[in-house]
Amino acid sequence: MVSPVHHRTATVNGLDVFYREAGDPQAPAVVLLHGFPTSSHMFRHLIPALADRYHVIAPDHIGFGQSAMPSPQDFPYSFDALTEVTSGLLGQLGVDRFAMYVQDYGAPIGWRLALQAPDRITAIITQNGNAYEEGFVKPFWEGVFAYARTPGPDTEAPMRGALTPEITRWQYVNGVADPSLVSPDNWVHDQALLDRPGNDEIQLRLFRDYPTNVDLYPQVHQYFRDSQVPLLAVWGANDEIFGPAGAEAFRQDLPDAEIHLLESGHFALESHLGAITEHIRDFLARVLV
Repeated sequence: MVSPVHHRTATVNGLDVFYREAGDPQAPAVVLLHGFPTSSHMFRHLIPALADRYHVIAPDHIGFGQSAMPSPQDFPYSFDALTEVTSGLLGQLGVDRFAMYVQDYGAPIGWRLALQAPDRITAIITQNGNAYEEGFVKPFWEGVFAYARTPGPDTEAPMRGALTPEITRWQYVNGVADPSLVSPDNWVHDQALLDRPGNDEIQLRLFRDYPTNVDLYPQVHQYFRDSQVPLLAVWGANDEIFGPAGAEAFRQDLPDAEIHLLESGHFALESHLGAITEHIRDFLARVLV
């Protein structure tokens, strides 16, 4: 029997936060944190695949998906601010301890949650969710860091290019051996949300804030060393945003990290749902005891 998935909205700090939820609330919690430019939509198939055994929660970050999209004048778009809202949602739902699945932007949000309360994190699944400078693939990140250093028309133009339909589609199909496995609904859905009036300024704010994530890496690495938190990396090996060296790097601080490199790209879940689900279920069954 497939577990039903509920689509809900909570109010956190006066903002509507949309989230998908499935499974028994008394079961071990698994929180799924999405990346750019998508939403909890990326987990639509994974949630029911885990919910027979776990309490699965997948929020949309502020400015993404079905969650509120206040203007940058009304909300300080930063990874600190997104983390605060996520923490508030989990508090409202009574989720005290949880495993987390992090991808892309979900990773720096997850790392902040872990740094705030290390004992809350029971396990980590990272799917192209970076924590090491080795993971950055050039030239993709050169433009981001140049824009963050010196915001202006010359450096902003390439960043606006990252908000186009061509690049949104590229993030899904690049590096995938069989692109026919990836539904075009993904980039059509994401692009419609990116194209909302004012959303471009939100994304530019987050691009400019991205170096704060790198600044946290030493603290994140210390957290890994101190906690030896169980970690599973299921990584699209052909990702030209966060390369496979980013997956291998976890073993620098977590020698027992389990690493699986898949013949896929940035959104490996789209082409390798079955393999990723099996890895997650096997991993969690062993470490959540």
